[in-house]
This record gives sequence, structure tokens and C-alpha cells, in this order.
Amino acid sequence: MKQDLSGLTILAVDDTPANIDVVKGVLSESYFVQAAINGKMALKIIELKKPDLILLDIMMPEMDGYEVCKALKANDETSDIPIIFLTAKVTEEDETIGLEMGAVDYITKPLSPSILRERVKTHLELKIAREYLKNQNEILEEKVLKRTQQMEELQDVTMVAMGSLAESRDPETGNH
Repeated sequence: MKQDLSGLTILAVDDTPANIDVVKGVLSESYFVQAAINGKMALKIIELKKPDLILLDIMMPEMDGYEVCKALKANDETSDIPIIFLTAKVTEEDETIGLEMGAVDYITKPLSPSILRERVKTHLELKIAREYLKNQNEILEEKVLKRTQQMEELQDVTMVAMGSLAESRDPETGNH
């Protein structure tokens, strides 16, 4: 099943405008790309319109990417937004910290356009699939609840019918 990803929104958060330009150049043909030059601006943008995916730099003044990620994951409204760290921090320890905080991926700079495109596509497809499964589960739960109610009503009708049948055959048993 091929998914239509056009029209999805990506928020790129980086304090270096050239890095934002690169991300926009790579992704704007397929997605709507918003930009924020710091963590606080990113949180304000997210409050107004929740993006489908966030590309987040770690090393930024005032509020670093880790703090932004922590704030987003702590909020029920934003905890399900996939976050990919795009950073110059290249150690395994940095990557582990980012993934443990809840990021879905970690890409180091300098960016490879093809890797960025494919990883964004993959994580957006996963997000859509998770949302689809969540909706299907809700539909199934409603159906189970409805069927359970129908079964309870059927049981009640059956009990009344059996009581009426017993009364019509033997008044003593029916009164009992």
C-alpha cells in the first residue's frame, strides 16, 4: 500500500539559517517545511500547528535540542510527534542520549540529501501507519462494545421468553 505523504508538515529547528536552507532544499518539493531558529520559537510554532515530524538540531543557544525534545515528549498533545535529531554531535553517547529521550532517529551533519529524504519518508510512513492502527483499534473497540450490549439484550429477552414458556406449560414452575 503506497501512502500519500504530500501535504505533510515538517518543522526544521536549527540556529544556523544555512542548515535550514539545506533541509528546505531537500524536502520542500515533497513536504511543507516550516522553520524555527531556536527551541522557544519551535515550541510556539508547534502550539499553533502541530507538525507531522520535527528535524531538531541539538546545539542551540538558550534552549538546546535535548530540552525541546524533553518538553515535547512530556506533553500528551505533542508526545507522538516523531523527532529526528540533525546534529554535528557525532559520538555514540550523544546518539544514545537522543534516542533514549524519545527521538526516532539521529542523523549527523553534514547531511546526505538522499539519506535525509529516505529517513523522513520512512518515519512519516510509520507515523501514518501507527495512526491508522490506532483508529482501527478504536473502531474495533466500539464494535465489541456494541456486540456485547446486543448479547446482553439477547440474554435478557431469552430469559423472559424462557420464563413465559415455563409459565404457560406449568403455572407452579412459572410462579417459582
